Amino acid sequence: MNDTNKDINELLSIPLGDGGKEGVVYFIGIGGIGMSALARYFHSKNYRVSGYDKTPTDLTRTLEASGIEIHYEENVALIPKNAKVVVYTPAIPAEHAELVYYQSNNYKVVKRSDILKWITESSFNVCVAGTHGKTTVTTMTAHILRHSGFGSNAFLGGIAANYNTNFWSSENNVVVVEADEYDRSFLKLSPDVAVITAMDADHLDIYGTAEEVENAFLQFSGRIKEGGCLISKYGLSRAVEFKVSNHFTYSFNDEHADSYATDIKVENGAYRFDVVYKGERIQDVELKMGGLHNIENAVAAISVAKYVGIDEDKIKAAVADFKGVKRRFEYLIKEEKQVFIDDYAHHPEELKALISGVRSLYGNQKLTLVFQPHLYTRTNDLADEFADSLSMVDELILLPIYPARELPIPGVVSELILDKIKLANKQVLSKVDLLKWVEANKPSLLVMAGAGDIDTLLKPVKEILGKE
Repeated sequence: MNDTNKDINELLSIPLGDGGKEGVVYFIGIGGIGMSALARYFHSKNYRVSGYDKTPTDLTRTLEASGIEIHYEENVALIPKNAKVVVYTPAIPAEHAELVYYQSNNYKVVKRSDILKWITESSFNVCVAGTHGKTTVTTMTAHILRHSGFGSNAFLGGIAANYNTNFWSSENNVVVVEADEYDRSFLKLSPDVAVITAMDADHLDIYGTAEEVENAFLQFSGRIKEGGCLISKYGLSRAVEFKVSNHFTYSFNDEHADSYATDIKVENGAYRFDVVYKGERIQDVELKMGGLHNIENAVAAISVAKYVGIDEDKIKAAVADFKGVKRRFEYLIKEEKQVFIDDYAHHPEELKALISGVRSLYGNQKLTLVFQPHLYTRTNDLADEFADSLSMVDELILLPIYPARELPIPGVVSELILDKIKLANKQVLSKVDLLKWVEANKPSLLVMAGAGDIDTLLKPVKEILGKE
């Protein structure tokens, strides 16, 4: 048993292997993508796990099917009083009744980031950070390590389509983890290999300014262990300030980077390209995941794999077998006369990459995008940037803002973006009216994007478009 598991056992006072009869690991917000990965980790170690979330989802139903108890009512009467540790996500309001109860009664209450810190303290860690792109790079990297036989534990910010999970374990003491900048969580990690994909302004409700976002990423680079390595996207501002001596860069196709793609072709809806890694050419890489930005993500993941010594042929076989990440350029319908794509994009730069990726595959075909803005603060802070990105489509439908953890801000509504967009075909619709609109119009190339509850519309929209 490694030191990390020993520390967690001492903290929880739950012997491994007995089903955790002496206590429970309880998660407040268990349905979150990062929280659910940790819940699966403890469940895989035979701890007794239970949790609360606001609403049932496919993810929570999967957890329940595995034997994890979940309730959906904020109710102190329903929580386990024998909880040995309570894990919560920063997205949970401070006044949440269950959280307040545990804190007031001297339970061990910790953030999700503290658990990740403990888990990774004694392992070789690949930590992927960035304001966008990190989920795909993390999942690609973990997949390559798993597929090649190298082996790693994985804590992902999305559901890997190959395995239909966001967590898996390995006997190899290597962890691939998505390093989340929200609430500065990633500053508790200690990478052996760190990847930084982007440092754009985001989470300004936490950081205040774009400069403070960048400062946090510089601090993250300072967390890299002695002798470790930083792999960052070429051209990041303030890259000269990264606090690590072993540093190289990657890019989509900029030859000034240490790793980049070249000779890119589109064949049967997939990409074929070569990757140049520190002067070495890896020929004929095949990626079946759509979006030119995902070629760049693949270059990052391939760079990690090369750095840790995985054979070129094994890397190519793994990338060719990569089926993508749920809600990242995910095809829900892919037919000659009907294409329906779902994506988690919720930042202007992510939307720009998504739209460019669709255009790279479908040319000038009329592109209809449905977007649900996520958070009042992000909408208010980046309204102009959202308008620029969303003006790249032919037809735009905005849903009302998804608030998540926030209270409304006067005057901040989806129309704030809509009024700035240079399109003739644009409107704001409710979810009910959107379904009616899809029924009446049946767009042949439809993309839906957002990080809120827009995913609840995917099944009914797919059913409408699938009708003859």
